[in-house]
Amino acid sequence: MKVQITNGMYMALIINMVYAKSIGLTQGSMSREVGSDNWISTLIASIFAMVLLYLTVIVSRRLPKKDFLSQGKGLIGNLSGRMLGCVFFIFFLGAFGSVMTTFVYHLKDYFLPDAPTWIFILVAIIVGSYGIYFGIEVVARMALIGVFSILLLNILLLLGSVGRFDINELLPIFQSGFWPVVLSSRHHLADWSMVIIMAGIILPLVRQQDKWARSSLAGVAFGTIFIIMWPILETGVLSAEVTGQYIVSCMQMARSAQIGIYIHRYEMIMIAFFAISILTQIMMTLFCASVSVQRIFNLKDYRTIIIPVSLLFGLYGYWIVNDHHRAMKITENLWVYLALSVSILVPILLFILGFFFGKEKENMQSES
Repeated sequence: MKVQITNGMYMALIINMVYAKSIGLTQGSMSREVGSDNWISTLIASIFAMVLLYLTVIVSRRLPKKDFLSQGKGLIGNLSGRMLGCVFFIFFLGAFGSVMTTFVYHLKDYFLPDAPTWIFILVAIIVGSYGIYFGIEVVARMALIGVFSILLLNILLLLGSVGRFDINELLPIFQSGFWPVVLSSRHHLADWSMVIIMAGIILPLVRQQDKWARSSLAGVAFGTIFIIMWPILETGVLSAEVTGQYIVSCMQMARSAQIGIYIHRYEMIMIAFFAISILTQIMMTLFCASVSVQRIFNLKDYRTIIIPVSLLFGLYGYWIVNDHHRAMKITENLWVYLALSVSILVPILLFILGFFFGKEKENMQSES
């Protein structure tokens, strides 16, 4: 992959990769645990994400032409490197399940309840496969448009909700206790884990290595600003109790927004702006999974594996979203622990190995 993307495109990918799932399902999960302190959990998770993403940048800078998979192969051997590829593939399979839960439940539960589930899955894998076939640069350019859509979406929501906002719903803070709020942040940190592992794969494709850290931290900062207003507004308008009653709490929030006199079905507009972000998540999970399989089998091009990967992901996506109880149980439990394990342990492991095996690092650089 010789394509290079700009640092602005990289920031846009960070924002889009975390946005849709975070406002779609995560806020309801945290509200059910810590009530009105959900926005604090969101902030805590974002701080942890900054630390992990900065560590990812440090690891990537050691060998700027090598992604995490290539570094793993060089540091721990070919077989262990392939095992890391399998871990990444399973990781993005789990990420795809959580993204599809967000995508399908937004559309099916609120707009097309009579439509069969397989239609949504089919559309997702066709559009996702088509997008990544043309390369990450195409997806990154779409992500720039996605940031503009996110900005419009947030502005409209703010205008439609501020009149009904009651700050007393946010008080007192830490009413659930400090540690429960920190523990609840795991749901949102699992969303950021998709960004962290994605960065470990695509950073070698980003220009201006000296700006990687600044772009990464800025991406997390802007993503946090775009996301954190949702739990604040949902709690202040709907109350924490009502927010926690919905799987897709942001859609109920959109229904409560009144934009002027004539636009009462704001959730219809919301989906239009929301679509680019969720499609970016779908494309990037498929892209990163395809790259992982490429490295496992030492293929020359990830495009040769797009169709098999998409079909497998489609089957898993259908299985998980076809049952609401199963989807939420996996998304709130199994996926969270998988996501945190990989996104925390892999950067730390590569950092330690790179620190102690300097000779191997030099050999890898000479091969680049």
